[in-house]
Amino acid sequence: MNIKKSLWAVLVFGISIQASAQDPNAQKYAGVITPKLAKKHLKILSSDKFEGRETGKAGGQKAADYIAAEFKKLGLTAPVNGSYFQEVPLVEIVFEVNSFTVNGTNLNIGKDFIFTGSGPSKTIAASDIVFVGYGITSENYDDLKNADLQGKVVMLINKGEPMASGVSVVSKTATPSDWTTSRSKRLQNIMSKGPSLILAVSPDVSNSLKQYRPGSGRLSLKKPNAAPSTRPGSVAIVYITPEVANQILKNSGKTFDGLKSSIDNSGVAQTQTLKSAVAMNYGPSLKDVRSANVLGYLEGSDLKSEVLVFSAHYDHIGLTTDGGKDKVNNGADDDGSGTTGVLEIAKAYAKAKKDGHGPRRSILFLLVTGEEKGLLGSEWYSENPVFPIANTVTDLNIDMIGRVGDEYKGSADSSNYCYLIGSDKLSTDLHKISENANSVYTKMKIDYKYNDPKDPNRFYYRSDHYNFAKHGVPIVFYFNGVHEDYHKPSDEFKKISFDLLTKRTQLVFYTGWDLANRDKRPVVDVTNNMPSTR
Repeated sequence: MNIKKSLWAVLVFGISIQASAQDPNAQKYAGVITPKLAKKHLKILSSDKFEGRETGKAGGQKAADYIAAEFKKLGLTAPVNGSYFQEVPLVEIVFEVNSFTVNGTNLNIGKDFIFTGSGPSKTIAASDIVFVGYGITSENYDDLKNADLQGKVVMLINKGEPMASGVSVVSKTATPSDWTTSRSKRLQNIMSKGPSLILAVSPDVSNSLKQYRPGSGRLSLKKPNAAPSTRPGSVAIVYITPEVANQILKNSGKTFDGLKSSIDNSGVAQTQTLKSAVAMNYGPSLKDVRSANVLGYLEGSDLKSEVLVFSAHYDHIGLTTDGGKDKVNNGADDDGSGTTGVLEIAKAYAKAKKDGHGPRRSILFLLVTGEEKGLLGSEWYSENPVFPIANTVTDLNIDMIGRVGDEYKGSADSSNYCYLIGSDKLSTDLHKISENANSVYTKMKIDYKYNDPKDPNRFYYRSDHYNFAKHGVPIVFYFNGVHEDYHKPSDEFKKISFDLLTKRTQLVFYTGWDLANRDKRPVVDVTNNMPSTR
């Protein structure tokens, strides 16, 4: 028998057991997180009284006040100069289209098109347009080669890319390129050529028109010494359906489907100038909007200068005007569930500290505004942090954890899964900590499907963790996947699985318990493989 090898085996085995051992204190305070407590918070946050918690509206302010009152009850410190509120300066930009005619026919915003723009008032009059196909510039395929778009009205196919027998003409594989998966790449590409107006055509605009609210503007952060903008550049974009595109193309002898098919069938760009009379006059009006992030702070002990963040967004999309009987988008899952989770976690840590088992690192419970308007609250916090970003060890972000997503309905794992996104993008340590918390305590099925850089949904960019990650802070995003009630009045309290919400919240808690108490913070040692553009 080799004594040295035996001793080494015992030592390794002992370390392994210790690393996987359950912490009785962690288990005790995870027990504070219960379905009963979740129901208490979410029944209030998702009630009609809160009117869908829209940023800048009365319902959103009611939600912020409720969260601040809960933080006060828990004895959390108000870290913003004695306040729980970090004001987020916003401006609402409404671009009013005074007139839009094509070939002598008047088109109406909200019925025929959706409009976004920036900059001063402008009048556009053109007798022809430039059709630029998919608006793609790549090594294998180029819609804009030798095209002069300066000052022109430009029409593009704003969805997909040319595919030949299931193979992308751009990527030369069966997998579409990032020209398809990126939400803005093709529009930014065209904007760089200086057109006067962009006509972006997609069948998806039909659904957007159904949700359009007259007079609603786009919120933007009001940053010092910076003019508010609704889009990169200053080019107005008119989003239209293929049917409206055909009205614009009427005098050219072409149809939208015909132009698209010419590209798809040949794999060759079909950029061309077409006859069409287009005239538009528009201009902006600006109004300041009040909203705030809500912050509760629990000071740590020997490592109190370092901060762990638990985040969620408390805002939702407000009231609907689609003519249905139910006017309130309650947002029980999105993101009433995440807000509830953070409130429960805050109670668990506050009780632990009261009992003499407080965290070594400080904890910031961050409930942000403006997520549904473009991650505005978290963007403001990350650029104006109450605690230095350099001292922020991790952000654990919760967005939609109360339902079973479409892909798990009827599955054997439907009551015991969670999507995780981003845990390995910046830190090997964080990913191991996250995996360990689940294997030791919650034992859920962890699904990394949406962690793929090529995922067309691009969820990594669609919640508030992103604004920490872009500053080099390791993150984990907890998510149940989308479902049929996403962004609808039917996302209601009665459809929440509180057992599932509780288990997912406990997973976040356990991960945080390790992060808050370990000797060393997670090391940033990974080059993020996610595309750089949202």
